[in-house]
Amino acid sequence: MSNSAKPKRIGILTAGGDCPGLNAAIRGVGKTAIVEYGMEVYGIRAGYTGLINGDIIELKESQLSGILTLGGTILGTSREKPYKMENGKDLHKPEKIKKNYKKMGLDAVVCIGGNGTMKTAALLAKEGMNVIGIPKTIDNDVWGTDVTFGFDSAVQIATDAIDRLHTTANSHQRVMIIEIMGHNAGWLALYSGLAGGGDIILIPELEYNIRSVCKKIENRYEDNKPYSIVVVAEGIEHPKNRSAASHIAEAIQTYTGIETRETVLGYIQRGGSPTPMDRILATRYGAYTAQCIAEGCFGTMVAVKDNALTTVGLEEVGGKLRLIEPDNGLIMKARKMGVSFGDEFL
Repeated sequence: MSNSAKPKRIGILTAGGDCPGLNAAIRGVGKTAIVEYGMEVYGIRAGYTGLINGDIIELKESQLSGILTLGGTILGTSREKPYKMENGKDLHKPEKIKKNYKKMGLDAVVCIGGNGTMKTAALLAKEGMNVIGIPKTIDNDVWGTDVTFGFDSAVQIATDAIDRLHTTANSHQRVMIIEIMGHNAGWLALYSGLAGGGDIILIPELEYNIRSVCKKIENRYEDNKPYSIVVVAEGIEHPKNRSAASHIAEAIQTYTGIETRETVLGYIQRGGSPTPMDRILATRYGAYTAQCIAEGCFGTMVAVKDNALTTVGLEEVGGKLRLIEPDNGLIMKARKMGVSFGDEFL
């Protein structure tokens, strides 16, 4: 591709839930695009809503300085799904996006987000737009990449919370339940649970039995281990009218008679400044994305495979989830150390 044919004007949007590292990724794309490739960079506000409404702002290099360490996103975000019908009505949002894409004179759009964001990006690519995705989520469940930025930061926050619960659990000889984010994938619960020394870890991918959970706790007390830490992913099977932690806590106290308390960590896991590892990962993703735009590698999502940067087709990513396999190496090693996953005594 000749220099004259290379894209010169790009848009960046952040969609879906916020997470640490979004600003680092925006900075990585923008600075590389401006400094290395001489492109014009525009920020699209509030995710796909900004594309629908034509709400953009030019980002100069100076505006990208000082945002590396900031949590959240300077562009704002939304969970807008342009292809979703609303009350049975087609509001023609994709058509509005295509119109604004041309009106803004964009040569490419960078879509930073999770599974839903990549699904929409794939559909927009089919419409003929030049799109590149960057995977982010604290859940680490985007298909096609080994790791998403935001995950390491959330693991650190969740692990710190588990560490603090140990002292209370030990002092009062209680069972402490902590609920970690993760609707479909248990990566965050698994990693923070192991890093924080959880005794029982319940994740959506592995079916648990409450009798097995209670048996493990009773065995610990019989072995003179006077407290237990139970790490629970929010997406495990439980009644929908209450939290997973509340359900497990009530069952344990009912069946064992041991005093049990629960903590739901919630949105704390998504906030604050990114860890150094997430800053680096988001920067790597961003800089590589700018290179991909310069090379005309569209309709793809940047990814990490065996610590090397690569791309995968957006059509392969959309609608898929990266879940934990039952024979995952971490699970196997944890079992050998006595960690329970709620299925040992069935």
